[in-house]
Amino acid sequence: MLVLTRRTGEAFVIGEGIRVIVLAVEGERVKLGIEAPREVPVVRSELLAVVEAANRQAAGTRTQVLERLKRVFTSTSRS
Repeated sequence: MLVLTRRTGEAFVIGEGIRVIVLAVEGERVKLGIEAPREVPVVRSELLAVVEAANRQAAGTRTQVLERLKRVFTSTSRS
């Protein structure tokens, strides 16, 4: 992990075309501005974690449904 110290108004660059600017420091909160091309998604990590969890749950549900259907069709074909 790279740790940087920046003051209000200072910035750093990530890769090509992504710039992060320290806008303000208020107590324990830091306000950041992010300049990035429109095609680069910028998402808060806690929201990404929620989406990933929902995707895992949806994928698991789909697998469970397919297993049930397989059992139904397997037992039907034996009759």
